[in-house]
Amino acid sequence: MILISIVLLLIWWYARVFAVRAQDRAIRAEENFRHYILTGKPLDSRLKMSQIIGLRFASDEEMPALAKRAVEEDLSSKQIKEAVKNWRADHDRV
Repeated sequence: MILISIVLLLIWWYARVFAVRAQDRAIRAEENFRHYILTGKPLDSRLKMSQIIGLRFASDEEMPALAKRAVEEDLSSKQIKEAVKNWRADHDRV
């Protein structure tokens, strides 16, 4: 019984982690494409995944400058979200 419980817990954990990582890859691709459309350049490779996740809430007008600032000042996801003036909601994340 304990072994079955552990196996089920591991399956649940793996399924959750797999879904979140797949969403992270999709967010990275979407935000990289969005930045490319806005500036003609890809996102800075020094941006961490948490920073890119924070940038997805920024409007098109403020996203390029905020991305540059995030790299230069090593802003956390929370700091990026606090710096966003025109919020763009993301209701699709699990």
